[in-house]
Amino acid sequence: MKKDTFRIVTRAADGTLRIRDYEDQDVLLKRHVQVGVDDCSTDLELRGMPVFRGLIGPIPEDENVIRYETPEVFETLTKEWGAVKHVARRSRSRSRR
Repeated sequence: MKKDTFRIVTRAADGTLRIRDYEDQDVLLKRHVQVGVDDCSTDLELRGMPVFRGLIGPIPEDENVIRYETPEVFETLTKEWGAVKHVARRSRSRSRR
């Protein structure tokens, strides 16, 4: 499926996350300064997508969503994600023959 929704995540004045979706890349290009294109993403559908001044991204989110975040949001969400206790996977006991 083609990635065709551009999501911008910023922090509102009250500290909550502010999420805006754009269906058209042209509208996004009018609001943000493009400084390059992604040429190294492991998600091949992101290659060639715009890179904007002051935003981290492009980041794959859903099947059709391309996400950009402010550096502050990126740092906060990354710290929160890293602080989550991941449940250790149990290894299966193997019988020796």
